[in-house]
Amino acid sequence: MASSSNMGNETLEEEDEEEVEPEGFDDFTLASSWERFISEIEAVCRLWLADGPKNLLEKGALCLGPQKNLYKVKSELKYGVKMYCLDYYFEISRDGKPSEWNGDLHDMQLSFGVKDFLVIAPLTASGVVLDAPESTKLLSATAIALSNCGSTWPAFVPVHDPSRKAFIGIQNMGTVLTRRFEADHIGSQVPVKLMHLEGLYELFISKFAFSSMDLSTSSLNVYFTMKLTYRTPPDDDDIGMQGIDAEMTESEENHESNIRSKIQWDDDCPWTEWYSAEDPVKGFELSSAWSNKMIKSSSDMAEIENTSSFEAETWLLCPFLFPNLDRGNTVGFASQLRLLVNALHISFEAQFMEDFISVEKHASDASDAVPPPTVLDRVLKDLFHQGAQMSDYSKSEHKNSRTIKGAPLESLFSQFCLHSLWFGTCNIRAVAMLWIEFVREVRWCWEELQPLPKMLKYGSIDLSTCLIHQKLQMLAVCIEKQRQSEDSEPIFQDSVEGEDDFGGNEEGSQLGGSPTHFGMSAGKSDAKRDSQSGLKGPDSPDQIRRGSAGVAGSMMLINSYQRMHAPYTQDPPLMTEDMHEERLRAVEALGNAINFSAQLERDILSSDMSAFKAANPDAVFEDFIRWHSPGDWESSETDKSAGSGLNQLDGLGNDEWPPKGRLSNRMSEKGNSWWQLWNDAPVLPASEQKSLLDPNREGEKILHYLETLRPDQLLEQMVCTAFRASADTLNQTSFGDLKQMTAKIGQLYLTITSSLKPLRGNYLPNKEETIADLRRLCVVFENVEKLLLLAASLHRKLSHAPRLSKAIFTDYFNFYLPKMGTSSVGGDNRKEFDMKQRVAGNEREAIMNMFPPPTANQSWRKVLSMGNLFNGHEPVVREIIFSRRDGASGNHYSTNNPINSSKEIETHRMYICGTSNDLRVTLSVTSSD
Repeated sequence: MASSSNMGNETLEEEDEEEVEPEGFDDFTLASSWERFISEIEAVCRLWLADGPKNLLEKGALCLGPQKNLYKVKSELKYGVKMYCLDYYFEISRDGKPSEWNGDLHDMQLSFGVKDFLVIAPLTASGVVLDAPESTKLLSATAIALSNCGSTWPAFVPVHDPSRKAFIGIQNMGTVLTRRFEADHIGSQVPVKLMHLEGLYELFISKFAFSSMDLSTSSLNVYFTMKLTYRTPPDDDDIGMQGIDAEMTESEENHESNIRSKIQWDDDCPWTEWYSAEDPVKGFELSSAWSNKMIKSSSDMAEIENTSSFEAETWLLCPFLFPNLDRGNTVGFASQLRLLVNALHISFEAQFMEDFISVEKHASDASDAVPPPTVLDRVLKDLFHQGAQMSDYSKSEHKNSRTIKGAPLESLFSQFCLHSLWFGTCNIRAVAMLWIEFVREVRWCWEELQPLPKMLKYGSIDLSTCLIHQKLQMLAVCIEKQRQSEDSEPIFQDSVEGEDDFGGNEEGSQLGGSPTHFGMSAGKSDAKRDSQSGLKGPDSPDQIRRGSAGVAGSMMLINSYQRMHAPYTQDPPLMTEDMHEERLRAVEALGNAINFSAQLERDILSSDMSAFKAANPDAVFEDFIRWHSPGDWESSETDKSAGSGLNQLDGLGNDEWPPKGRLSNRMSEKGNSWWQLWNDAPVLPASEQKSLLDPNREGEKILHYLETLRPDQLLEQMVCTAFRASADTLNQTSFGDLKQMTAKIGQLYLTITSSLKPLRGNYLPNKEETIADLRRLCVVFENVEKLLLLAASLHRKLSHAPRLSKAIFTDYFNFYLPKMGTSSVGGDNRKEFDMKQRVAGNEREAIMNMFPPPTANQSWRKVLSMGNLFNGHEPVVREIIFSRRDGASGNHYSTNNPINSSKEIETHRMYICGTSNDLRVTLSVTSSD
């Protein structure tokens, strides 16, 4: 008993201590924890009201949705031992009343018809309130706080299981009216009655009509809006085609005949030769909407259910895009270029390409695996045995393509680089194996004098291309010269000098002052023209004229009354970039003597002199200077004022004989090398001279260069060429009139040029930094490639509605643009593109053709359970809004304020969204209690 009494006394003492209040107390501490919770909510709401939308934006409000019109701020509150999060959703601006079906409304705004609103939820994993008393208490506390603030924001509390998307809410609409909200969801089989519009209409009527009323025959004015969403049907073969590529192996000899059983969307696109891209546009969602229709009975709903969607007031179209379109992980040129950059990074480890073939060094690494021999044979066959001779490289080039120091797209080395991207995993070992076999095939073409495929046999060397392409171009010329030298026959026929053509011809009259070059392609027709040239001069000796290309204007020879003839001359020897650099180094070594230029061009000048002597047997050194270097012939003042250019050259003769003038001081100097060359030059036409280009020597030098090329130098040129060829391939894509895409492609070329500049030299000062820049370039390339695939797909699917194609692409371009240039496109931003475009009346038929009637195979897959069919397809989602309005005067909704007495109040509103297996219903009711 004593112990009991002691325990009782202790309990009483503890109660007394709790009742003792500290000194200096504030009245506010008398409030309960619930009242303090209300006060905290009130303080936060007052702060948000005082700040307003603009200040909240400056304080870091979170933007929601692609329209950038809805924002959110939040505050964490504590009640007892639990933590809650209070979210405030607000809009910054909106012109007029928003349309329910534009797609720019938040789910809560669409479901309950509100604008700015609050959501209070517990900070738990589920984020919902599972206890009914707790949810009621939270909602009451928020409502009281908002009432104290004088705010009319609606407040919501998520309840039940998260999958049900259930809410309860309340809104104080003034001193009299209160609006209550409720939402719930059916996730299992929907009752048959609620699959049709009649049953949904009766569900809404039952919320405010008397229970004794016959809902099927009653007449009540209800406002009705509806949106039906249809999705373009998938192809029947889509499922069957999955996994076909995985079953194929590269060792199959007849793989090309079984590669695909149906036409792919990009079969005629330029990149299809290298890879098949996943269609970025998997389909389209068409939303047809009816708005503000007055429904008086359930029979009206049955009529609407049977109405064609073609008669809907509004059509909205939204593409259903490939999930990874804006998040990377796609196979294309960019992904393979990234692998080639990795190979470049490794290429600095060895001196010769053969070092990377070592089995002991690389066989253990799975990433360095090489394809089987059959794949190698197929690639070499495509490069060398199926290659056509090229006539022009510029047809497929972008205007900025030449700024990239690579090889033209259709050239042999460019095709080798593109094959390398897809040869195995484009690792350094696979590249080395392919390059070694490539050089062997090039040597075989040289030794067997077989034309190099995909290379020009004539013309000059394009120094704007990479050095390997220059070498292959020169080798192709050497092979052709060797072939013609073996099958050579006299090209020019001799003619008698006295058979001068004083009238000349239109072509020959323009030959004065510049040599007429001939290559191995000079034909016999030119020789015949030479042998049949014109009239006989009065003093023409009986001498042989050889290698004449025609009369050189009106110029006359000094020592004989004969027209001057322009000779056929040899082409200048071709030189690649490294040969020019060697010549420049020789210039620096030998100094800047006056006659140095003539010494470097000694062979060419001597050849021209020999050809001129053969075409003009009676010519003297002064005649050659007048034709070859008119600037070194000083004529009289009268002749100088006669004109310039070709007219001035004609004036040198001026039909007067002998021509008047003299050599320049430079040519008159004693010991001038030109005099010595003239005296030593034999009389030989170009066809009988020794070639200025030794094809055998130059060919062997080129093969030696290719066989001993350092790996890093090869990979540097491969990277430049691969980027250029990939960009040129994508540039051939047809995507309609999309100015953004055209501008992006142009910017891509400039970016590639800038990023690849360090690779032009023979030494990289900072390898790691250059490799990092190249990897960033791959990201930029990937972004443009994805946009181009989307543009091509939209252009094909909406070819009969080009305005829609352009508008959808513009929307996605603006959506995707902020992500471009980042190392990981998409990142943590998982927003999906869901912007819709309004379909014009003249575009509806083109869109309707995208929904062909379902085939027999498609019909059995899905049991039709709903109405509102569109070409035989039922909607994937049906959204309906029922509403009932009442006047604010003469009933229990009336107020004492005469200003608001004439307004209509939306007393009931129901939003319904779902299909036959899914139904969500939200209800809002306005009352005066």
